[in-house]
Amino acid sequence: MAAPYRLRSLISYFLKLGTIGFGGPVALVGYMHRDLVEDRKWITEDDYREGLALSQLAPGPLAAQLAIYIGFVHYRLLGATLVGLAFVLPSFIMVLALGYAYVRYQGISWMQAVFYGVGASVIGIITVSAWKLTKKSIGKDPYLWFIYLVAAITTIITEAENIWLFIGAGIFYWLVRSAGNLKRKARHSSQFILPVLLQVNAGIGHDAGRLNDIFLFFAKAGAFVFGSGLAIVPFLYGGVVKEYGWLNEQEFMDAVAVAMITPGPVVITVGFIGFLAAGFSGASVAAFATFFPCYLFTVIPAPYFKKYGKRPGIKIFVDGITAAAIGAIAGAVVVLGKRSIHDLTTVLICAAVIVALFMNRKIKEPFIILIAAAIGLLIKS
Repeated sequence: MAAPYRLRSLISYFLKLGTIGFGGPVALVGYMHRDLVEDRKWITEDDYREGLALSQLAPGPLAAQLAIYIGFVHYRLLGATLVGLAFVLPSFIMVLALGYAYVRYQGISWMQAVFYGVGASVIGIITVSAWKLTKKSIGKDPYLWFIYLVAAITTIITEAENIWLFIGAGIFYWLVRSAGNLKRKARHSSQFILPVLLQVNAGIGHDAGRLNDIFLFFAKAGAFVFGSGLAIVPFLYGGVVKEYGWLNEQEFMDAVAVAMITPGPVVITVGFIGFLAAGFSGASVAAFATFFPCYLFTVIPAPYFKKYGKRPGIKIFVDGITAAAIGAIAGAVVVLGKRSIHDLTTVLICAAVIVALFMNRKIKEPFIILIAAAIGLLIKS
């Protein structure tokens, strides 16, 4: 089937999304659905769901993996590669510039003031994105709602995402939909799968040795950490601050703030961390080591996902995973909200953003972010 768009148009879209797409993975996957599935109709609902399911099953940054998969849908390896680069490069350049300013001026004192307003507005944006994804994908199926709620509650409690939850959700939904006697099978399969669903995760000088350590550490982060923006932060803290001592506590918190106030994938904070640890070389090595594994985990299984993903049994399995993925996204909104909504002003900013987005669908998110940043600077200054 011929693509209803040119590859350069898709690359242009992801360059723009990487440049002005605020809100982290929760918002970014919502933007992709709204723009590419609903508005432009470049990607089908089934292809989007398959990409979201694969992105949740594989370790690494969710939004980047979904972008890579979308690039693969019609333009295979070339599309996946160019789209992935287009999506990541703008935010990487931004964190390099912020890293240089941070080192040059001994910290970024205005960052917390900006984040005060931006953080609250981002929660409003991702709340609306999560609601639209839920309404579109879950429908009225009680089993999908069950999976959705279990995933959301588990994410809120653990503040992390668990691959076994997604696999268990797919198996559970396959069992209840494939059974001859639906109610009897649902009862038995619930007894079998619930334990799986509820499982809890438990100066810039540098040398070749440090770059080697940076490569190995961030490759491990990209290859073995599930949940991207949520789960990778505590993992990075343990290595960057506690194990290697590349950054102190304040520098690490500033790195996380940089990730939240810049567009594109939240995981791009690895570029900022790498820059503080070992300059431009450290930033480049950290970003490559983090994103390359997720690229491989997407393009290698993608042909098989596309070939077999539309078979009835596999489609049911993917629908179950998708429900769990969207539930985890909804749970992530609560987790992130607890960190950004902490007084009356932030509550009002968040509520105003939600109301504005529901009342006027044409409002652009970067405009909202700029207003919120200005409010934060005004209040905190």
